Formats: sequence, C-alpha cells, structure tokens
Amino acid sequence: MATEDSPQATQQRALPDLLEQAINAREPLFDPARQSALRLFNGFSEGCPQLLIDLYGRTVVFNDYSAQGVPDDPLVRQAADTVRARLPWLRAGVVKIRKSSLADERNGKLLFGEEPDLRIRENGTWYAVDLTLSRDAGFYIDTRNLRLWASRALAGKTVLNAFAYTGSLGVAAAAGGARRVVQLDRNTRYLDLARQSYLLNGLPIAEEDFMRGDFFRQAGTFRRQDRRFDCVFLDPPFFAAGPAGSVDQVNESARLINKARPLVEDGGYLVAINNALYVSGADYLATLEGLATEGYLRVEEIVPVPEDCTGYWTGDQAAWMADPAPFNHPTKIVVLKLRRK
Repeated sequence: MATEDSPQATQQRALPDLLEQAINAREPLFDPARQSALRLFNGFSEGCPQLLIDLYGRTVVFNDYSAQGVPDDPLVRQAADTVRARLPWLRAGVVKIRKSSLADERNGKLLFGEEPDLRIRENGTWYAVDLTLSRDAGFYIDTRNLRLWASRALAGKTVLNAFAYTGSLGVAAAAGGARRVVQLDRNTRYLDLARQSYLLNGLPIAEEDFMRGDFFRQAGTFRRQDRRFDCVFLDPPFFAAGPAGSVDQVNESARLINKARPLVEDGGYLVAINNALYVSGADYLATLEGLATEGYLRVEEIVPVPEDCTGYWTGDQAAWMADPAPFNHPTKIVVLKLRRK
C-alpha cells in the first residue's frame, strides 16, 4: 500500500493533472464520430513512466508497465476514474498488465463496460481490432503516418507485407488501390483480423494472398520463383526465432534487410521498421547507409511517429535507453528505394 510520502503516492497525486494536460493537448485529434485510434497518454514522456493509455473508438486501453503490475492497481484505477470523467462517451475500458506472468492479464481484461470496440477508422479506412487478442492491441498507432504513406504511394503496385501481424499496412495499401497485396504471418488469428478489415472496406479477398508461414522460408520460395514486389514492408517483432531463421532487431537488422532485398523490384521500396529501444537512431541509420554504399539502395524518407504517440513533453520525460535522433521515437521507420543490378 502506498504511504503518504512514497513515490507511488506522489505519482497518484500528480496523475489527474498530467492526464488533463495530455487530453487537452490531443483534443483536436478527437473524431466527432468516436471511431479513430490515438495515444491518449504516453507516461514515459508525460510524467508517469508506468502508464500508457490508448484510445480505440470508444474503448480506452490502459497499459500498466509497473515492475510489479497487479490487478486492481490504484494508479490504473485512478487513471480510469479521471479519463472516464473527462470522456463520458467511453463505452469500455481494458487493462493490460504488461509484465504479468499470466497471459490473460498481459493480453488484457475488461476494466469497465460490456464489450470493447471491434473496429476503428483511420484516414477513411476501417481496421478490425481485437483489443485482448495479444499483449499488444492488434493495431499499432505509432505507424499511422506509414499507413497514410502506403495509401498514397502504392496505387497500382504489388506489395508484400512481411510479418503482417493483423495486416494494417497491407490493408492501407489495398484501400489506396494497390494492385495486389500479400499478407504473410505465422499466426492465422492475426490473418483472420486482416481478412475482417478487407470485409469492412469492401476489398476483394484472394485466399492465396493471406499466407500463413515463416518469412525466411517464404522469402526463399519467392526467390526461387523469381517473384518480386514493388514494395516490401518489414515490421518484425523485436525478437523472434523459428526453424528457418530468427529476428534480432538489436544485432542483426542488416541481415534481415538483406534477406528481403531480392524480393523488391527495380525502383521499388523496402520499408524497414526497427523498434528496438537499445538501438540508437544514429546507429540504425548508419547501418542502413552502410547497406547503401554500392549505390543499389538509398534512404528515400524517414517517416515520423505521430506526436500523440511520442507524447507532449511536460519537462519530466524519462531518458530513452538509446537516443532515437534523427528519428523522433524509438520506433524508427525508413522508406528505402532499391535499384537492382
């Protein structure tokens, strides 16, 4: 239990004011129809590192990053009371205890309301969501600007969305008029959500384009078939291991990019995302520029993370584990342009 002078008690006293500041800063982003998704509070940069709050339509998700996260945490309860008073139109709340040993607590439990939202709308496109499917909410708010880029840049193009998860990057490309989008992931539950997003937008579904499989094996198959794409998205998990290869975003990002390069058409794009907190922005950019020394690859664009995700600085920002500059967030997004030999 928090004592009057404990850090937890101090945090609880400060939290309502911090949340009020955060919500006021984001008020211009609120969709009158209550259908959009945004980061409501980034405690890391806004004064409470244990807490990150996301909004999906009329459902609020509380991500509790406390070292000893427990159900019915007083800090989360206080945050829920404050947010509900400020946003009375909310229909449901979910809490995810990110460091819990129990999967159902990590994936999320209903905190209030009856049913979380099942879809959100962003830049005119619908996305199916299942907010308790996994530890993440199934839809990454920090890649909003990349989805906008995909919807505008890939009309008439062929796209491979590797490590597709619930397919949002591919959905954005398809909604923007991409000629063909292949969604590749090892988990059928995630691909099912991608299909639901297609249905929400009236997009045609070709079952062969929803591929359940390992990226490394499928990349080898594509190479043997001499099959290439106008754009390949690489948004892998921080670390993952499988029988055909592993992902290590800290030590082996160049290796992963080199696996994908043969799959990109001449003049096409390879979009690389690295969300490793321990990799500095300067080091990651140096890795990419090292791959570009022969002139067959160049950095076309750095895509920033939206300001609601980076947080509106309050003067109490905790130190990043590694400086993300020249990126504005540890989620480092780069559009690479390729030229084939």
